[in-house]
Amino acid sequence: MINFTFNHIALSVRDVDESVAFYQKVFHFKEIENTASNSKTRWLTIGNGKQLHLIPRPDFEIKINKAVHFAFSTADFDAFIKYLEDINITYSDWNDIPNKVYIRQDGIKQIYFQDPNGYWLEVNNDC
Repeated sequence: MINFTFNHIALSVRDVDESVAFYQKVFHFKEIENTASNSKTRWLTIGNGKQLHLIPRPDFEIKINKAVHFAFSTADFDAFIKYLEDINITYSDWNDIPNKVYIRQDGIKQIYFQDPNGYWLEVNNDC
């Protein structure tokens, strides 16, 4: 059987500098070298060898849907929520109730918010 591991996620973004700044501010992701090309695509490390690639597409229409999102987990869930509040990032639960934490049936807490391009992000405490 062939085994796979997650390597990276790539997002089309209107303003690559704004997007890099957002992910660095919110998640403290470090920028790493784009070793694939000399393009304006910028890479961030999200830890454990995983990456986020931000591809500039200033004229591309970005369609969003909350069901299409990516998620990060943290053991410091409550501290992260406080941090979002401190940097004025609005979050909601799955049902779009502002500043509310959603608790799944299995007890995992989660919140949702959007990046500057409208992509949905989930943060949960499933560590």
